[in-house]
Amino acid sequence: QVQLVESGGGLVRPGGSMRLSCTASGISFSISPVDWYRQAPGKQRELVARIIGDVTTIWPNSVQGRFTISRDNAKNTVYLQMNSLSVEDTAVYYCHSRGADSDYWGQGTQVTVSS
Repeated sequence: QVQLVESGGGLVRPGGSMRLSCTASGISFSISPVDWYRQAPGKQRELVARIIGDVTTIWPNSVQGRFTISRDNAKNTVYLQMNSLSVEDTAVYYCHSRGADSDYWGQGTQVTVSS
């Protein structure tokens, strides 16, 4: 059974940093694509970052240069490092991966940026 567990969310002040973690069981992140999505209140879920092998991609433009995605194969964990956070980054952040014919989602972790 595949399980994705996010952690690291919470409350941070504008301009601060936060690192989210997504740890998997039942699937290997070293060979599977891993995405971070976020969903702000009243908005659609949006893709923020993806890592496939050694290739990383960051969307949207509003987070480029501030967010990075990385992976620790030994821990089967993917990270989302978020810097220079603003109130617009407030959202529930979800980890997502795919198998041969299935999609897997974590439960989400709340990130609140507020002074």
